Amino acid sequence: MIGPFELSQTVSLGLAVVLGIFFGLSLERGGLGNPHKLTGVFYLRDFTVPKVMFTAIVVASVGLYLLSDLRLLDLDRVYIIPTFFWPQIVGGALFGVGYVVSGYCPGTAMAGFATGRLDALITIIGVGAGSLLFAVLFPILEGFYLSSDMGQTTLPKLAGVNNWVIIGAVVAFALGMFLLMEWYEKRKVGHGTHREAFPNSVGDNAVIHTR
Repeated sequence: MIGPFELSQTVSLGLAVVLGIFFGLSLERGGLGNPHKLTGVFYLRDFTVPKVMFTAIVVASVGLYLLSDLRLLDLDRVYIIPTFFWPQIVGGALFGVGYVVSGYCPGTAMAGFATGRLDALITIIGVGAGSLLFAVLFPILEGFYLSSDMGQTTLPKLAGVNNWVIIGAVVAFALGMFLLMEWYEKRKVGHGTHREAFPNSVGDNAVIHTR
């Protein structure tokens, strides 16, 4: 989404640079520039990524709609990307495969590259090559790309309920997942099977901790 603020292009670009720097710093300090940590959830050994994602979703959704209810933000001026159901399902699946194989998403790949990770550079090259390939094949894929157009759709609109009903369900689900992940992590520690193998940089030897 694009924030509904009246800012000049120069100010907007300046803010983007500053926020981008802090965003990248936060990713790296949180360990999300490390592909082993990013893919740890698929091996049930590290739940940092889902915890970060759930936190971001809850904070953003509650914050946006609370500001809207307080009339401090006009949500009608917030751009929502249109929904193309099946193309986005396929795109999400391809993204997931790339994420598992490379250990990065585009943002974390940039953070990893900034700290000297060669695998992150390869991921960035792959993202660029894939984008160019998509551009070349777009005339063939255009029909599917524009299919199942649902417009600017949101869950409250689809369900026909108040925004806070959906937000409440999301918050409850996030809390449930947090509790489940914390229980699982404590259970692994209790059985002495918690193992970490997260090298700090490409070529480093993995450090194994058994508790």
